[in-house]
Amino acid sequence: MTTAGEKPYRVYRGGRAKGKVPLERRDPKGRRSFRSDGGGPKKVVQRRNSRVPRRRTVLLVILGLIVLFLIWAVAGYISVSSGVSDANGRLPNSVRGVLLPDDGLLYSTPTNILLLGTDHAGANVGRSADQHSDSMTLLRTEPGRHRLVYLSIPRDLQVSIPGYSEQKINAAMQLGGPKLAVETVNQLLGSSLHVNHVVIVDFSQFEKLIDAVGGITVDVPENILSNSFDCPYPASKCSSWQGWRFHKGPTHMNGHRALIFSRIRENRLDPSWTDFDRQHDQQLVEQATLAKLASPLLFFKLPFSGSSLLKPIATDLSTWQLIQLGWVKFRASNGNALHCRLGGTAYSDSLGDVVIGNEQNIQVIDEVLGKSAPQPPDSSNPDAPGCVVGSATMK
Repeated sequence: MTTAGEKPYRVYRGGRAKGKVPLERRDPKGRRSFRSDGGGPKKVVQRRNSRVPRRRTVLLVILGLIVLFLIWAVAGYISVSSGVSDANGRLPNSVRGVLLPDDGLLYSTPTNILLLGTDHAGANVGRSADQHSDSMTLLRTEPGRHRLVYLSIPRDLQVSIPGYSEQKINAAMQLGGPKLAVETVNQLLGSSLHVNHVVIVDFSQFEKLIDAVGGITVDVPENILSNSFDCPYPASKCSSWQGWRFHKGPTHMNGHRALIFSRIRENRLDPSWTDFDRQHDQQLVEQATLAKLASPLLFFKLPFSGSSLLKPIATDLSTWQLIQLGWVKFRASNGNALHCRLGGTAYSDSLGDVVIGNEQNIQVIDEVLGKSAPQPPDSSNPDAPGCVVGSATMK
């Protein structure tokens, strides 16, 4: 309060100066506030600068997250390593002797991985003793080009199996297990595409793996109406059931649906449907599953499910090699992927319906190696060999 006649401002002899009114400088050590304790003079209270502890809190939170991330990564690695160890144990030791060692690390050096798909679960009546390989695909990684190359080998391709007479190539698995299957593929493709690693996938157990990763999304190449196999309804309804339907385009599938899709042998909407189409559908399921396994989101599930994810698989690949393969897959462009197949001419002989290879298969191998430009199959021959890029179809 001001006394009577006292003005609330000062008047200087020189009058008011132009410009800003000079203000009292703030104390750089912190803001001051005044309070009264009620009876005594006003006291000065020094406020502490709140920025320092706030920064410290942020740093502590970041450090805690980094520690948590490392602990989670170690737990996930241990869990996956346990599953990989079991997958390594499921592969016969004799197979490793026919595999060509890599020239370098998988994330920087091309490698050839033979994917063998089997579907002989005991639940399938009459197939529990059938060890034929339902699908054979050579996966070639090219990290320098950020590209994956898939070479399909038709299961009915007639070849010379080492130690045996002319047979369908899928019989190699039945006659001598994965070791003979690798030797047969090595003899067929030559030293330029020698197999470095092998992965055997049991499609009868693949259903659980797909469910464990939350399902997969498959880009179905065409509308499909299968024959009436594995009817999901009672017998009274199955007599009038037409079959499984799949619509063209991206389709999310659970494990059972993906397994059905990979088993379709006949498309009643497409008379030109061949075994190549079924094998291509199996590749789509394998690729979609591999992409899901390479997804960063799966990292958070690894400590709980890492060991169970590899139950349908037998392989020689180590944990570190699988991590590298996941990184190569993550960096590869789907639009740049090369899809090739061997082929020939359909023929019937004492082995049944077979495919007799021709010289065009040599051209396909050169295309896989990048020595020649990709050439699509001859549309007039449903069993013709060839290569396409990206999402283009073989037809």
